[in-house]
Amino acid sequence: MKSKYFKLNLFDMSSSNHILPTSTTNILIQPLISADEAIIQNKKWTKEEKKIWTFTLFLGAMCLFSVRTIMSVCALEISKEFNYDKTQMATLLSSFFYGYPITQVPGGFFSDKIGGDLIIFYAAIVWSFLTFFLPYVTILSTDKYTVLSLITLLRCLTGGFQGFHYPGTSSLVSKKIVENERAFTFSFITSGQHLGTLFCGMFASIILEEYGWRYTFQLIGVMCFCWVIYYRNNVLIKSRAHLNILNAKELVINTDDQSNAPSQSNSVPWKDILSKPSFWSLIIAHVCQNNAYYMLLTWLPTYFQENYPGSRGWIFNVVPWLISMPSTIFAGWLADKLIARRQSVTFVRKFTAFISLCGAGLFLVLISQVKSYSSALFLMACTVACCGFHNAGIMVNPQDLAPKYAGSVFGVMNTIGALPGFIGVKFSGYVLETTKSWSIVFNQTAGLCFFGFIVYFLFGTGKKIV
Repeated sequence: MKSKYFKLNLFDMSSSNHILPTSTTNILIQPLISADEAIIQNKKWTKEEKKIWTFTLFLGAMCLFSVRTIMSVCALEISKEFNYDKTQMATLLSSFFYGYPITQVPGGFFSDKIGGDLIIFYAAIVWSFLTFFLPYVTILSTDKYTVLSLITLLRCLTGGFQGFHYPGTSSLVSKKIVENERAFTFSFITSGQHLGTLFCGMFASIILEEYGWRYTFQLIGVMCFCWVIYYRNNVLIKSRAHLNILNAKELVINTDDQSNAPSQSNSVPWKDILSKPSFWSLIIAHVCQNNAYYMLLTWLPTYFQENYPGSRGWIFNVVPWLISMPSTIFAGWLADKLIARRQSVTFVRKFTAFISLCGAGLFLVLISQVKSYSSALFLMACTVACCGFHNAGIMVNPQDLAPKYAGSVFGVMNTIGALPGFIGVKFSGYVLETTKSWSIVFNQTAGLCFFGFIVYFLFGTGKKIV
């Protein structure tokens, strides 16, 4: 069915009252926006809109991390089936992060330009399909090295398309949420990632034990497709149609919030951003935190399986992440409360970074000293809970430093921050293969956490730099 605006020149950017087509197909395909549309996109969400978007993106983060962590749950079974050693198993675990950093910067750039809502949708279609399809590549060859290469390729592509998601989310939150509500909103959205990890740890572990790793991947793929359909039909299309109505009716746009008004220049002022120590301290702290988080995300199941072989997978895969979700939401609530009570944004970001980095580092050191299963499980839960504070501090900081370019800055931060996903994970696998020592892995990870906080404490800020 043709749109009633079909005859309009959709690519004429000179028209001040340019209207995007309202048909379902054209709303999703049309990538260009006019200057007026850009201003409309910077209008804050209403209370009702914020609830709908926050809950939907929360579910999206759950699906995102279900896909990301499914390999951690299944890697041991895949390794047993194809007789892979620890180094090859580390390749399986880290392959996702070969592609993940590549799309962070483009994801942030295009999110700032055409809307994070569209970027999230298109990317989710692809990574959902790749997850569902992955088990089928094992029938293409009987050679275990070829199978390893094929799985690595698909996980690399999955990581690449997932790399668009969080820059898109950061761009949306920066434009749609006022400053003193951003930490809680972003933390609540990203707490869905812990629910995704929890889902994998509990339900996917049960499916794995009963039906094998192939059905586990397909279950996660189907779940993600369901979310994509819901997001498209109930949130994205309705939101875009609403923006069209506003664009057609509003002759005077409220531009009081100058911090989020669209820039006259299309280019991101990278020279100014890269010259600021606060930006680089943000990068370093993010890398150090991610090194700890990805190590836990990928190696935690193997640690318990090897050191406490009688333990149940659905327990050690569930308890730490069960604690982390409320800790992440609490961290966002606390951060916004402190800002509302006139604490400086800089103090709040550094305070949450202290809990995240130093807390995680302390508990990792303690884990390396304990011998009992219950103590290890408790300390691991405390470590993951501290990591949850990262989402209310450093992860929100790009929106403080560069609110107009939050998606782009977040993309750069997450590109570099993803490096531990494959370098750190591969290094941990090498250390375990050569030394058989989990204590070395935990202690070097803790050391990086302490280093990251020192740098961020000295040079970090919550003030706008561009």
